[in-house]
Amino acid sequence: MADMTDLSGKTVMITGASRGIGEAAARLFAKAGANIALLARSREAIADLAGEIGDKALAIPCDVSRYWEVEAAVNATRDAFGGVDILINNAGVIEPISHIAEADPEKWGQVIDINIKGVFNGMHAALPLMVSNGGGTIITISSGAAHNPLEAWSAYCTSKAGAAMLTDCLHKEYAAKGIRAMGLSPGTVATDMQRDIKASGINPVSQLDWEVHIPAEWPAKCLLWMCSADSDDFLGTEISLRDENIRRRIGVAE
Repeated sequence: MADMTDLSGKTVMITGASRGIGEAAARLFAKAGANIALLARSREAIADLAGEIGDKALAIPCDVSRYWEVEAAVNATRDAFGGVDILINNAGVIEPISHIAEADPEKWGQVIDINIKGVFNGMHAALPLMVSNGGGTIITISSGAAHNPLEAWSAYCTSKAGAAMLTDCLHKEYAAKGIRAMGLSPGTVATDMQRDIKASGINPVSQLDWEVHIPAEWPAKCLLWMCSADSDDFLGTEISLRDENIRRRIGVAE
């Protein structure tokens, strides 16, 4: 990526912005000149991050599984910055890591509420504003787990598959109205979620050496690139950061 995408005057809403990919993306998008709406349940963490970024950041405590909270966050962002140009559906959870018969049904359902309903809630709340303003970009963090079953990950695999289908449906319904819909499968990233996976010790992903996990800054760079016209060939698709061609294109190839 020869030059950083210029997002001056644009407003980006990031869910799950308190840590990991969301936090890294917030910092990078701010450097690119964007206004940033930071959404997460971790009130103190996003407040601290907003304090670091400065006047261009707005911290909005939000549980994405609750539609009214997401709708209120979109309205607050519009009131503060005039609109929402980019939505990054990043919020996601993986627990419970357990076999189907042993899974807590309530906790299993919470994964669906956050990882699927949370994505839908963001899309549903932001779309009218984006369409009325002539378009926008909606990127949802996907996973290889959306396409391949993994032992003890039934909730996560199912939810990520559903979120990937939401991206497909969004592209089919709204591409003609100026909505740029894409998914990003980042691969294994050195985040707190990956620590939970490793601690479980259940499936092959938990056995990976920590050194193979990419830093959160890599998917952040990819997200920024996906907001540029250079990525238009990939609209309606899921980009994999495991792809060496993509890594070269965004400037992180080793």
